Amino acid sequence: MHTRRTHRRTRRTRSGRIRTGATLLAAALLVTACSAGGASTSAGSAAAEVAGSTEAAKASLAALPRATPSELAPYYGQRLSWRDCGVPGFQCATMKAPLDYTKPTEGDVRLAVARKKATGPGKRLGSLLVNPGGPGGSAVGYLQQYAGIGYPKEVRARYDMVAVDPRGVARSEPVECLDGREMDAYTQTDVTPDDEGESGELVDAYKEFAEGCGADAPKLLRHVSTVEAARDMDILRAVLGDEKLTYVGASYGTFLGATYAGLFPDRAGRLVLDGAMDPSLPARRLNLEQTAGFETAFQSFAKDCVRQPDCPLGGKGTTPAQVGKNLKAFFDDLDAEPIPAGDADGRELTESLATTGVIAAMYDEGAWQQLRESLTSAMKENDGAGLLVLSDSYYERDADGGYSNLMFANAAVNCLDLPAAFSSPDEVRDALPEFEKASPVFGEGLAWSSLNCAYWPVAPTGEPHRIEAAGATPIVVVGTTRDPATPYRWAEALAGQLSSGRLLTYEGDGHTAYGRGSTCIDSAINTYLLRGTAPQDGKRCS
Repeated sequence: MHTRRTHRRTRRTRSGRIRTGATLLAAALLVTACSAGGASTSAGSAAAEVAGSTEAAKASLAALPRATPSELAPYYGQRLSWRDCGVPGFQCATMKAPLDYTKPTEGDVRLAVARKKATGPGKRLGSLLVNPGGPGGSAVGYLQQYAGIGYPKEVRARYDMVAVDPRGVARSEPVECLDGREMDAYTQTDVTPDDEGESGELVDAYKEFAEGCGADAPKLLRHVSTVEAARDMDILRAVLGDEKLTYVGASYGTFLGATYAGLFPDRAGRLVLDGAMDPSLPARRLNLEQTAGFETAFQSFAKDCVRQPDCPLGGKGTTPAQVGKNLKAFFDDLDAEPIPAGDADGRELTESLATTGVIAAMYDEGAWQQLRESLTSAMKENDGAGLLVLSDSYYERDADGGYSNLMFANAAVNCLDLPAAFSSPDEVRDALPEFEKASPVFGEGLAWSSLNCAYWPVAPTGEPHRIEAAGATPIVVVGTTRDPATPYRWAEALAGQLSSGRLLTYEGDGHTAYGRGSTCIDSAINTYLLRGTAPQDGKRCS
């Protein structure tokens, strides 16, 4: 939740597909929570009802001792051997970290690091570490394809732009679970089961996925938590020669950055947390609130769609609720009978793939036109190719039928960080009314998608917790009011938890705000990164 972007959060690849920022949060067949307009519940009231449904965690993440333990000294004292990356202007290296921080002498994990040195002019300010989110997004890929060339030139002039793929991700000993054909079958699994037989098939798919991950990396799978990844970042900070960490993280990257601040508040420098997560929420509530967030995004899309001459979901004056009903009817038709998609591997457009295609377009309003065109082709011409392209881009499936490890790492981190949202199909059935209330179109599928961690081969090591980071310098938390994947309320919550949090609000659509066209947002963040002056808490931009 993906890692590739240009100046905006999405771009078209050579094949014409849209790639969205790495913004996955809930590991599932549908990948992230999503929703659409429907019934009489407004997005705002749905979010309010969800926000009051469960009490958040009271415990706070404890800081680690300031002194570095002697057994970690070899890691903190290592020297990186930089080499050419094969990408002009970038260098790469491999960093070692302990596989298990409680037993640092019993094995290493090797992490891929990349950098682009400060271009000048002006005095170098140190290193700026970036992470695009996920979990599972390649930070190295993000650096090479966007941040290292697309961040404001004044920022790139003063900072060495740096990224590390977190453990288990991309180039850093990636977790692998299924091959391409197995993954194709997995992504087509019905996540709106109509009976016991179909729910059993869904459970079997989750089990097969989990077993594949467990067989591939039984030791690593126990050590891909966000806390461990944050500790890896502190080793990198020291190896790079920086006294404090300067960091920009998006989506899940905000959880990673906030965790760093909570563990090392005295070493937290200028941190930007864009599209913030709320670490105090249990998995079930996280998924439910994200469902309400996509409801907000879908209603924005629906209102825009009916104003366009090519909207296949309704004409001028059609309400967002009716647009949602029309989309749900289309999904129901696909559930009964998939349609051709012109796929070389023989895949048809199923309900699950179509849903993922719609989700992909919700991340950036720049994709709404492509979504309208794809829906028109599918609904009026019986051609599912466009929605399949969107779905494949979201899953990072290439033209040869191979997948990146994004989905595998996403599940591995999420299922380790928090106890499962549900432990059985019966629990999902009991929760269906509240999920469907939050999203009449997508709620059912998102509830069932939240079951995947129930079958994970490794027990979770994390719990919901607050992050206060007492003693840290000002930390900028950015929230977008109609963000689909990280609801605005989460930014408010994280900024409120952090003792030095400064909330910066973008009133608009799409996921995250920095580098997406708001001069107000970009100016505030650039000033903070370059001068250390944080925006006033509560500053709003549009």
